[in-house]
Amino acid sequence: MRNPEPVPEYLIQSEAVRERFARLKAREVVLDVRHVGKRYRSARGEVVALSDVSFRTHRREFVCVIGPSGCGKSTLIRILAGLESHTSGEVLLDGKPVRGPGADRGMVFQGYTLFPWLTVKKNVMFGLKMNGSSAGEAEREALQWLDLVGLTPFADVYPHQLSGGMKQRVAIARSLANRPRILLMDEPFGALDAQTRAKMQAHLIDIWRNIDVTILFITHDLDEAIMLADRILVLKANPGEVQELIEVPVPRPREAAQLTTREFTATKARLEALIHPKPIGGDGGDDVGRPHMIRMTDVTDNVE
Repeated sequence: MRNPEPVPEYLIQSEAVRERFARLKAREVVLDVRHVGKRYRSARGEVVALSDVSFRTHRREFVCVIGPSGCGKSTLIRILAGLESHTSGEVLLDGKPVRGPGADRGMVFQGYTLFPWLTVKKNVMFGLKMNGSSAGEAEREALQWLDLVGLTPFADVYPHQLSGGMKQRVAIARSLANRPRILLMDEPFGALDAQTRAKMQAHLIDIWRNIDVTILFITHDLDEAIMLADRILVLKANPGEVQELIEVPVPRPREAAQLTTREFTATKARLEALIHPKPIGGDGGDDVGRPHMIRMTDVTDNVE
């Protein structure tokens, strides 16, 4: 009789983590993506960007999306935002089909999409006024959101006077001001230095804890995905398809000290195996898949 296969370490959850996921899955479904596909024509013929992508997110869930270049991450988030159409399947938000952009979805991009001619406060007020709030109501709401992201002292300055991290906090406040059901974030911290990025991750988690919003966050950084997400949606490329939806076993609240824990390292190893699989037939040695290196100097001493 064969012994049962051991459970992969990234699937092992503490009782507290199991209970947390049970509570999360008992909440209502906010986003329901059903068999979504995206095809388009190029000079080289038809391109399949996404194929049969299906997943659900629950109320107040934090989902990260990762995958190799060309897997359709940005295409997917633009479809969810209503900025791009899909060619098959359907996207439901609170049970209603997504047909185009709407105030029920906020969007934050990697680039700083602030109006440079408006102050920080007026940037946040903009969407509120467009949705019918009076100037006084919009100002009160904007100041509340700026307080949440820690930027009240900068309400009357202009975007060019802010650091990169501060600009993204303004963008987050502006996206949340209309109280969307879901916040869509396309590599929002990708242009930031490592120290600012870590601070922004902490800021985002603090914001998420304090408001009723579901977050779908695209990243190429595995550590970032594990630190932020409840679950991680892993896509593969050519075409973009779902490989796995991983429940992150690392307990909350999370901090830098957990980077070396069994749960964290096992999850990261699984993500790396999915995104960067070993070549078929390779032995995993150092030279597998490595290009020939051309020596560009006559220096003979070894620097390694």
